[in-house]
Amino acid sequence: MKKIKELNLKGHLLTAISYLIPIVCGAGFLIAIGMAFGGSSQDALVQGKFTIWDALATMGGKGLGLLPVVIATGISYSIGGKPGIAPGFIVGLTANAIGAGFIGGILGGYLAGYLVLAILKYVKLPNWAKGLMPTLIIPFLTSIIGGLIMVYIIGAPIAALTSLLTNFLDGLGNSSLLVFGGVIGLLSGVDYGGPINKTVFAFVLTMQAEGLNGPITALQLVNTATPIGFGLAFFIAKLFGKNIYTKLEVETLKSAVPMGVINIVEGVIPLVMNDIVRGVVATAIGGFAGGATTMILGADATVPFGGVLMIPTMSRPWAGVIAILVNVVVTAVVLAVIKKNVTEEDAAMQVEKEEDDINLEDIQIF
Repeated sequence: MKKIKELNLKGHLLTAISYLIPIVCGAGFLIAIGMAFGGSSQDALVQGKFTIWDALATMGGKGLGLLPVVIATGISYSIGGKPGIAPGFIVGLTANAIGAGFIGGILGGYLAGYLVLAILKYVKLPNWAKGLMPTLIIPFLTSIIGGLIMVYIIGAPIAALTSLLTNFLDGLGNSSLLVFGGVIGLLSGVDYGGPINKTVFAFVLTMQAEGLNGPITALQLVNTATPIGFGLAFFIAKLFGKNIYTKLEVETLKSAVPMGVINIVEGVIPLVMNDIVRGVVATAIGGFAGGATTMILGADATVPFGGVLMIPTMSRPWAGVIAILVNVVVTAVVLAVIKKNVTEEDAAMQVEKEEDDINLEDIQIF
């Protein structure tokens, strides 16, 4: 167990996902905008036979199609440093070529990374040839060994596993879908884009690679709805005669809510940090409700990012709208009810604390 911990498998995966997310965001927005205006992702863009919306959708689709390659490269780089980039890329391409999908990309990344470490440790070269190690020896040996292992050993079990998982999820009844979607929604929201969210993201992205769009839609709609729910809570609290935010927090909301509309949840972190327990409870309950609604109604965005821009890519756009509304309203109501009333004295104390955080007298020049 200790040796497994020393391998830091989770840490390498999370590092790779942090590299993956910007590509998912960029490609997701491209395909979402393209499809929203009637475009479609094509195998090839033939001059004179496509519109600008087809071009955007195709660019995004090609980017998302390389996610197994990106995750493999990221993991291999996290393990082996720069020498791990080329092996991870090639093994990831191999995983893509044999249809091993996202799971194959993850396993291929670990395989390539640890092969790099093994070669660096056990392959000894004379001094005159050491310069060839990062540019020739490592890429060649890891690519041929890792690629053949991927093709002949990893490929078949991964295909069987993904097929089993797909059939299992397809066979879930309504009650099971409700619980499954709720758990995804809860876990997606509680750390606001942190390690838990990224781990769930990797899991549901694997499912989308196999044609199951519901789980990743649940995660992304929770990320979209949470900041909007925090904003709506301000107005619902007023109906209860409460003031739950300071002036400083209201200013934070003005940027957090628009960020949420395009699926960036991190904008609410400053608000949550001021009242962690109540903020997380409201987010968790709202996320559970939103995730469950997403799965029950069958919201199925074909892109893994984009906020409200995901809605036009769904076969049932109304399902996505309802899921967001449910999540927003539940989060807002819970937050408005459980948060304490902020008095003018409390607000003044918080402003004073913010000013104390930066004390010019503490700055010393040597």
